Amino acid sequence: MNDPFITRASDWDRPDKIYMSKKFADELISRINPLPEWKALEIGAGTGLVGLLIEPLVRAIVMEDVSESMLEVLKQKLNGNSKVEIVHGEVTDYKLQDIDLIFSNMAFHHIPDIEKTLQHLASITKPGAWIAIGDLVTEDGSFHHFEPIPHKGFDTSALSVQFVQAGFEVKSVETHNVISKIVEDITTEYEQFILIARRV
Repeated sequence: MNDPFITRASDWDRPDKIYMSKKFADELISRINPLPEWKALEIGAGTGLVGLLIEPLVRAIVMEDVSESMLEVLKQKLNGNSKVEIVHGEVTDYKLQDIDLIFSNMAFHHIPDIEKTLQHLASITKPGAWIAIGDLVTEDGSFHHFEPIPHKGFDTSALSVQFVQAGFEVKSVETHNVISKIVEDITTEYEQFILIARRV
């Protein structure tokens, strides 16, 4: 499996990434209030910047990522933590229907087939399970320096429709953060949304 993060994993945990991850985690916690008996699953866990903030609040957590190098950094932080299960691969590789909470921050725009993924998420969650997705509002492609990625952010209305079609009830969609990046000497601001939905 090609690992696009192999050269970036070791220095991924920069202050801006840590701040962004904590902001998303704080929003998730305030809107959903994870319960101690829950089992959670994170899509695109990376080095664990979000997941390790949620882990103390739940019974168990599955942390999935396609990047082995990012997961190696995560494993160094875990120190044998038995509450955490690592899945190296796609989220569709997880098959058990035992998840109470799914969350993902800044990973959805890397997923080629959103419709198929949402159908799978509906199949692995319990009725009433919660899902929180944080990602970019539609942008011009400059966030990734115009590199080819599956999605240049999302139209949140269209994404909400996809959630409903997959069997989720969308509870809220709001802008929760703005990222400023300098691209070719021009400062551009990118809005981040958080979508909260619940499995019907």
